[in-house]
Amino acid sequence: MSFDTLLVANRGEIAVRILRTARDLGLRTVAVYSDADAGAPHVHLADTAVRLGPAPAAQSYLRADAIVEAALATGAGAIHPGYGFLSENAGFARAAEAAGVAFVGPTPDQLELFGAKHTARAAAAAVDMPMLVGTGLLADLDEAQAEAARIGFPVMLKATAGGGGIGMRACATPDELATAWEAVRRTAGAAFGSAGVYLERLITAARHVEVQVFGDGLGRVVTLGDRDCSLQRRHQKVVEEAPAPALPDAVRQRIADAARDLAASVRYRSAGTVEYVYDAEREEAAFLEVNTRLQVEHPVTEAVYGVDLVAWMIRLAQGDTSPLDTPLHPRGAAVEARVYAENPDRDHLPSAGTVTAFAVPADVRVDTWVEPGLEVSTHYDPLLAKVVAAGDDRATAWAALDDALAVSRLDGVATNLGLLRSIVRTPEVADALHHTGTLAHVRDATPRVEVVRAGMLTTIQDWPGRTHLWHVGIPPSGPMDDLSFRLGNRALGNPEGAPGLECTMAGPELRFVTGATVLVAGAPTPVAVDGAPVPQWEPVDVPAGGVLTVGTPTAGMRSYVLVRGGLDVPDVLGSAATFDLGRIGGATGLPLRPGDLISLGTAPVDAPDAHAVPVADRPVIPSSWHIGALEGPHAAPEFFTTDDVEEFYAATWSVHFNSARTGVRLVGPKPTWARPDGGEAGLHPSNIHDTPYAVGAVDYTGDLPILLGPDGPSLGGFTCPATVALGQLWKLGQLRPGDEVRFVPVDEAQADDLRRRPQADPVPRRAAHVDGGVLGRTPARPARTTAATALGDGTTTDPEVTYRRSGDDNLLVEYGPMRLDLASRMRVHALMEAVQQRVDHDGLRGVVDLTPGIRSLQLHVDPDVLPLRRALAIVEEVEETLPATHDLVVPSRTVHLPLSWDDPSTREAIQRYTAGVRDDAPWCPWNIEFIRRINGLDSVDDVHRTVFDASYQVLGLGDVYLGAPVATPLDPRHRLVTTKYNPARTWTPQNAVGIGGAYLCIYGMEGPGGYQFVGRTIQVWDTYARHRPFEPGTPWLLRFFDTIRWYPVGADELLDLRGDMAAGRHDVRIEEGTFSLAEHERFLAANAPSIAEFQARQADAFGAERSAWEAAGEFDRRDPEPTAPAVTGVVVPDGCDGVEAPFVATVFRVDVRPGDVVEPGQQLLALEAMKMEAPVVATSGGTVVEITVTPGDQVGPGQVLVVLDPVAVTTAA
Repeated sequence: MSFDTLLVANRGEIAVRILRTARDLGLRTVAVYSDADAGAPHVHLADTAVRLGPAPAAQSYLRADAIVEAALATGAGAIHPGYGFLSENAGFARAAEAAGVAFVGPTPDQLELFGAKHTARAAAAAVDMPMLVGTGLLADLDEAQAEAARIGFPVMLKATAGGGGIGMRACATPDELATAWEAVRRTAGAAFGSAGVYLERLITAARHVEVQVFGDGLGRVVTLGDRDCSLQRRHQKVVEEAPAPALPDAVRQRIADAARDLAASVRYRSAGTVEYVYDAEREEAAFLEVNTRLQVEHPVTEAVYGVDLVAWMIRLAQGDTSPLDTPLHPRGAAVEARVYAENPDRDHLPSAGTVTAFAVPADVRVDTWVEPGLEVSTHYDPLLAKVVAAGDDRATAWAALDDALAVSRLDGVATNLGLLRSIVRTPEVADALHHTGTLAHVRDATPRVEVVRAGMLTTIQDWPGRTHLWHVGIPPSGPMDDLSFRLGNRALGNPEGAPGLECTMAGPELRFVTGATVLVAGAPTPVAVDGAPVPQWEPVDVPAGGVLTVGTPTAGMRSYVLVRGGLDVPDVLGSAATFDLGRIGGATGLPLRPGDLISLGTAPVDAPDAHAVPVADRPVIPSSWHIGALEGPHAAPEFFTTDDVEEFYAATWSVHFNSARTGVRLVGPKPTWARPDGGEAGLHPSNIHDTPYAVGAVDYTGDLPILLGPDGPSLGGFTCPATVALGQLWKLGQLRPGDEVRFVPVDEAQADDLRRRPQADPVPRRAAHVDGGVLGRTPARPARTTAATALGDGTTTDPEVTYRRSGDDNLLVEYGPMRLDLASRMRVHALMEAVQQRVDHDGLRGVVDLTPGIRSLQLHVDPDVLPLRRALAIVEEVEETLPATHDLVVPSRTVHLPLSWDDPSTREAIQRYTAGVRDDAPWCPWNIEFIRRINGLDSVDDVHRTVFDASYQVLGLGDVYLGAPVATPLDPRHRLVTTKYNPARTWTPQNAVGIGGAYLCIYGMEGPGGYQFVGRTIQVWDTYARHRPFEPGTPWLLRFFDTIRWYPVGADELLDLRGDMAAGRHDVRIEEGTFSLAEHERFLAANAPSIAEFQARQADAFGAERSAWEAAGEFDRRDPEPTAPAVTGVVVPDGCDGVEAPFVATVFRVDVRPGDVVEPGQQLLALEAMKMEAPVVATSGGTVVEITVTPGDQVGPGQVLVVLDPVAVTTAA
């Protein structure tokens, strides 16, 4: 029959493989998918995709009726079933053909005949095929025992409908047969719908060989050689090759002839495989079964014969039998290795996760469905890829496979790649002496460590982390205490930035599958190997199978587990460092979890010997800290008063328990501020237009500061009066809740010295306030151009430039007055491009990142290569060469995005806020009504109209991480102005759209937030840039100066679009263009009266809202800071142990009761601190005598939480 559309009723690598051939044949293609596979490659590779149902196969890929309906609905004239699922289901084939849809495979009768082992054996016997001694269907166990005695043990009990190693059990004795009887019948019934079983003689050192057949359905059959599939694990093929090696010519000819005769006897149609069990000792092959489908291992036959079996199947289904006329001339040999998602240390159980890296060589064939970012589930067969190597002979093919596997890697999911590497180097395999039991003795030799217990928060980090992406909201991450991390690596002979583990508070328990040399650095922490204490800061050998246990620090926050040779993890966006908020880096994109496997690197032969870190070099971890900081970028007198700055340095700050890698929150005095508010940036004096941040900046998000950490944001709208010196940043990683902090004002020379001597405590060498962080200013001046201008007075000027210090490694360049002005943003862009030109073409070294803000550009430099003052001189020089601001023109695409107005997910976020954070906020219960009120609009419909009429220009990226845009309408009459949540939300849905100040933002990921919601849109970030509209290597959708235009969609439609976006099926409409500042200024001049009228009305409404807030006491509102009570005098009875709180925290949960008997290491309760759940465990075994706290209590370090009596346990014993 003729057809032009093919439906592929499968998933994974075989679906991709069939789609590829169908496309080559010029066919339109249809994919089917389950919810678990919505983003899988086969879905976006097909022309059309149809959802079948939820993840379970029974509700999706095994729904024959739904697949036939999908074929009819999409106009598919044929269905290719692939292998597995419904590929050998006669009922499915009949249903398809009854509906007028061709089934690309054997006839339903042939599926039925060969689908039951007993009828298959009868058909084979009819053509005198050699048979293993066996039985027909067995009625009961008694008959099975009698037949087994006749055949002779050992025997194989097999399901008649079985396949793929399922429903079979080897039995060496009558007792084993009795045990296996019900188990095999039960498995067969559940897996195949038939509990019928039979017996065969078991050949203990058997080989599995098979013959590929292809028939035209009229009696003509060709054979395409044979394959060896003996390398199996639990009856599941792992490595296959063609032709079968060490097979006598007579045997080879005999099995080929028999296979052809059997297929011809039933007028076999399409591809099939006749399988044999081969006894090498007797040189006898016996019929095993017929697989009435395309085999997983078909590529090795294709490689040897130079054919495409899938194309043959499709062409035959179209009535074309010409492929059988093709002269068949085998050439050379081929071997295939199956890459499975399975854990080699957990009996090869299937594994799941996100693929973070996948690399295979280009000189071998790889059939796969894997790509970075793919979610692998345990719902289906764990096959990820097939690596196929060919050569002129067997040795060449196996050598090519060895080479290919050696350089292949797949990260994020545990696989059998290590086992495959061991297989290809096994002598029995090389000598073709292998059999179906060979792999029972082959082990994965990959150096690795298994996570037994993950600890509170253990992540993989490297140093300096992920640089060059600050401009799109990707933080550097890396070790928070980089000093300890680098010292430990150097002592092990590693590069100082080699990947290692950062352990926050309670550390992990790690089982080293292979031996390794480790060093634990950082905070003072109990460390043990196989239960025996070992020292920190010294190399320690952990034997193969040994367990390293890292406890809870007695001071500080973080310890580091470094391994000689480092950890072998992939770079994602340039680094192995884990940024868990964005699911980027590390082994899986997340903190470690029990069962994770981490590959270990190998130290080069010339690596320095390992040695202990000298005592003098080890950082001291106190509870009272002195941290050197430099003034700026936003200090006195512009933003803070001089008294504020002096008090900042004079105060003793306390570390808040809700601190994390994003930032360390401090509790202390509140400033009086030098300004009444933030102007158009916001009502609070801490507000400024979004500005690039530096790691270590003291960021006032309101009246209290946060020390921004290595996972902190790159842009923000808050002032930073000081920045921690680069050589002191390591201290942020050891600040423990409840610790005291004093900031020490240091100058640039002292900051240079602290980088060289980071262990030293800073000594104040200047007054708290000297220059406010301002390194220089250039006043506004006439533009250096003769271009015609559009300003009313016929003149144009370039804006004032202010150069600000942000630590000793960041220079912040600001343009113009503190107001929203696109001219300033255009000049920022021009400066950024000019400096980048110096880096790319003029050899300027030492620039780490260039990050633009609304009216500023931050140069992050390596001060040892490009000192800050030298950077200042270069930027001043470059600035003088820029063209007139008025003449600037930049590329500007128009990007059309869907917006679900007032989306249910944003309503849920508001409800969570009112229920758990604040129930009396002026912007609740409906943000859109608040936006209407504060902007003086008549109705919420006016808010809707304004948002959808506006053209939002993207001024910054990464405002809330992951390429999230901060944008503002080009027409000031569309600029809705709001204030942000205070305090912030604790949860924001991914890709929520909100307005804060005069800016709109799309949240790149779930997390906290403060912008007022208007709706939700599609994804603007894909870490792996897998599909359109993302460009390869560019995981962010939007660019600077893009113009966003919204179009309305319903909430359900948006969910569909988000699914399509994830699967690569949705292409965003993007129009190329430019933005001219001169044209924009002409527009502003032409519409000046109506713009002024709108802004006046808006200002009146904003003022009225402000007055209402003042009357309600909103500006005087202070959230009480939770503080730990003084440590109470709990009396611990003689002979008992008190389990103490390690730091300031909130009791989250109590897991034991008085009278419970606990073991050492057992969790007693959980504390909430550092935005995480922290377990408190028993330090010794005992009986719980007293619990002194309840959930919700605030506790402090040293406070007794639980009293244990070890004597009670001993006495009871």
